[in-house]
Amino acid sequence: MKIGFALPYLHNVAHQVDRTAEFARAAEKAGAASLWAGDRHFAAVDPTIGVGGPGDTTIPVEYRTAADPFVVLGVAAAATERVQLGTNVLIAPIYAPAHLARSLTTIDRISGGRLIPGFGVGWSPEEFQAANMDFTKRGARTDEMLDALELLWTRDPVEYHGRHLELPLQYAPLKPVRKPRPPFYLGAPTGARAALRRIGERADGWLPACVVPVFVDAGTVLAQRSLIDGFAHAAGRDPALLDTVMRVNVVEGTPLPRVADAIKSLAEQTGIEHFMVESMSLPHIDASLELVTEMLTLVERG
Repeated sequence: MKIGFALPYLHNVAHQVDRTAEFARAAEKAGAASLWAGDRHFAAVDPTIGVGGPGDTTIPVEYRTAADPFVVLGVAAAATERVQLGTNVLIAPIYAPAHLARSLTTIDRISGGRLIPGFGVGWSPEEFQAANMDFTKRGARTDEMLDALELLWTRDPVEYHGRHLELPLQYAPLKPVRKPRPPFYLGAPTGARAALRRIGERADGWLPACVVPVFVDAGTVLAQRSLIDGFAHAAGRDPALLDTVMRVNVVEGTPLPRVADAIKSLAEQTGIEHFMVESMSLPHIDASLELVTEMLTLVERG
């Protein structure tokens, strides 16, 4: 089993982002398999949609402070030698393709090909409003972003002309280390059939999530995976080649043995072998480092 951890990019620990290199080295030494950063441009004061989707207009305080994921991952890449480095997740449709490709290529090359780029369509209308983009077109923009990244990472010169994204003919000699390109990992909100279809048809990996102890449902995970596999079959793809990394969001105050038990139970019931632990409520980076050591010990004992 592989256990990864969030880098200090969110909430309290974002204020100690200057210790990212220290955290990354220590986590790698302790035995972490992967390190991750996500995307939060800002948290709206009066959101039209909250983290729970339509009908929810609450955004937790944990989302109000976020460091730049590209910078954090670049520092971690330079400070480590073995761990994989992932994004869980970047809001793909909010970026310009050349910008996103350049940033991710740089991280991939610094790390020697250890990048796991994970993307989502986004859920905050205000973030799209601030970027002067149509929130309702985010799924279509994501599809075109995957097309554009595929070309930017495999061709030179390159151009792309979609309905929502444009790449004028340009030189693109700097490529990722991973060939033919880094794998596409995609997330999907629970019940989002279009997003699950995109995973089955386009992705190299899936990024589901659970919340310990609030929502740990192997049945839901298996049902979603069944849909993904069906979409993959229909597209002429082999579902067995589609990897999975499960994000484990830990509610404040949850005992770590309970978190470890949840991970082991999900692994046994679903066959998932790679988990990423995110504990946004920890007060300080030293507490995050303690979590890394204790969690790895607890899982190994199982």
